[in-house]
Amino acid sequence: EVQLVESGGGLVQPGGSLRLSCVGSGFTFSKFAMVWAHQAPGKGLEWISAINSGDSTTGYADSVKGRFTISRDNAKNTLYLQMNNLKTEDTGRYYCAKYSSPRFSRVLPVPGSWGQGTLVTVSS
Repeated sequence: EVQLVESGGGLVQPGGSLRLSCVGSGFTFSKFAMVWAHQAPGKGLEWISAINSGDSTTGYADSVKGRFTISRDNAKNTLYLQMNNLKTEDTGRYYCAKYSSPRFSRVLPVPGSWGQGTLVTVSS
């Protein structure tokens, strides 16, 4: 059974930083592309960043480009999202998910491949 567990969320002031983690189990982590998505309060899921499995090619939404960095440690089955210069609009729940292939797309994976999320609140 695929399991993804996110952590690292919390309350931070505008301009601050957080590092999110996502630990995967129940599948061969190194073989699949991974994605982070953001759900603002009352809104739908938004694709924000993804990373391929093998060559670590990354992609970012315009809203986070230059501020967020996605990375992965296949030896630890862990996906990361370094979030810098946080803005109030970054508030929400962050989810990680696995794609069914080694390469990501800008389309979110199907339900069933998602963790439970970690909550980020950016407020002064």
